[in-house]
Amino acid sequence: MFILVHCESCTLFYLFLYSPRTCISSKSGCSLVMFHCGSRGFGHQVATDYLQTFLKVMESKYGIKILDRELACAPFNSPEGQAYFAAMKCGINMSFANRQVILHRIREVFSEILGRSPQNLGMHMIYDVAHNTAKLERHIIDGQERSLLVHRKGATRAFAPGMGDVPERYKNIGQPVIIGGSMETGSYLLVGVPSGDQTFFSTAHGSGRTMSRAKARKIYRGEKLKKEMESRGIYVRSTSYSGLAEEAGGAYKDIDDVIEAAELAGISKRVVRLTPIGNIKG
Repeated sequence: MFILVHCESCTLFYLFLYSPRTCISSKSGCSLVMFHCGSRGFGHQVATDYLQTFLKVMESKYGIKILDRELACAPFNSPEGQAYFAAMKCGINMSFANRQVILHRIREVFSEILGRSPQNLGMHMIYDVAHNTAKLERHIIDGQERSLLVHRKGATRAFAPGMGDVPERYKNIGQPVIIGGSMETGSYLLVGVPSGDQTFFSTAHGSGRTMSRAKARKIYRGEKLKKEMESRGIYVRSTSYSGLAEEAGGAYKDIDDVIEAAELAGISKRVVRLTPIGNIKG
């Protein structure tokens, strides 16, 4: 999904894209492009294949018993565990490559339409992050630093200021965190905070659905939704009206409530609220 959004004011500081050195500073009123794309089914196929691999060895070879076959697993350092970890990293690499290609095409289109180079337009990437991942990280457990395999499913990394894996340009403010809402209601840019250690520096990766896509298609009508959004100044293009209905704002939790809960819980902090002005739904 591709979303063109506009920065609104927030109590902390405002997004400023026009200089890589400025990163995030006190300015609002700019426009951003958000896009969400994974490995285009590759990661799902990896998980499907290794589910079968784990089911064959889990109990017979490693003595692991589970109640739900969807939770099939193997020890991390086992041959099967390491093979799955390597395959997962291939999926993650593929998702990064996909998003970089999309980013390049977006810059090309903006440059062609506006007659200015991406550099002149200030189209610098703020952050690119994958979710649904497993990553080896160092965290404090019972007062001691240990190496942990942190599996984030439906979550995203939110490292605090000064942490080793935070890029230098964000070292003093923390890792940027992108939490998507919906194409109607908006999204947020946040940063990681020190108190995020309670969740191994993880936070939500989206507002979360209140209903399935199938139920949304029964409740909402894509054509009507498109007209209503455009009457509010939110333009949308979709390959189908049914696909549009799946992404109706009412099919998602209230993004403002979700962000407030994350901030009150001390796992991330708001930077800016992003208001949608244009959407492309694949």
